[in-house]
Amino acid sequence: MTRQPQLWLGLALISALLMLVGINHLDFGQDPALQRLDQVFLGPSASFPLGTDQFGRCNLARLAAAIENSLLMSLLCVITAATLGTLAGLIAGWYRGWADRTLSFAVNVLMALPGLVLVLLFAALVPGSFWMLYLAISAVIWVEYFRLVRSVTLSARHDPAIQASQLYGFGKAYLLRRHLLPRLWPDLLTLAAFGAANAILALASIGFVYVGLKPPEAELGLMMVELFPYYSDAPWVLLQPLLTVFALILGFNLLAMGLQDGRR
Repeated sequence: MTRQPQLWLGLALISALLMLVGINHLDFGQDPALQRLDQVFLGPSASFPLGTDQFGRCNLARLAAAIENSLLMSLLCVITAATLGTLAGLIAGWYRGWADRTLSFAVNVLMALPGLVLVLLFAALVPGSFWMLYLAISAVIWVEYFRLVRSVTLSARHDPAIQASQLYGFGKAYLLRRHLLPRLWPDLLTLAAFGAANAILALASIGFVYVGLKPPEAELGLMMVELFPYYSDAPWVLLQPLLTVFALILGFNLLAMGLQDGRR
């Protein structure tokens, strides 16, 4: 642990948040949308470990549901972006020619637009749709995987080991498994951790400007917007989603930096 404190601290933060979700399911399991107007802004208690919000909803249940939404979104976006970006990068880097020119042009067009603006444009098409947000965030972050994989593949084509394997008649599947993937895997893991943090931040950001998931859905950015007018009455309630977003993003960034340091 002393050799890679960032990696272990990141894993600890993410694990602690997952434990919060698990504890809610095992011990409480309350409906995050259930309103109790006679129990608004209650402090922590046995029934409501993190208190209640302005509608008397259980804060623990809402935070757990919001963390689930954020982690599910980040997982889906990272898997989709990594798959698409890796395949496109391999094709562009290995075959070059028109495939490389076409894919590189598409990536340059996407990178010309600020990522958050592109996500907002997609989100505005179908407001409140989880799947539209998933497509939008995936469309923004896949370009990083493409650039990485294309760069590594271009340099690998001139590697003596790969050229020797080609002379011996080994196929592309063997070259990919034996030579390219071992070079790509550490960088892809690091990029995936950073990508998860970026996906969580994007989801919270568009929720904060009220174009993400819609009430009564539990989402961290939306929770901050809803609770902000009451910060003077119950500041601890507003701090909960704020600190959760911070912990999620910090956890994945520390994980990514730990993976990066581990390769040195």
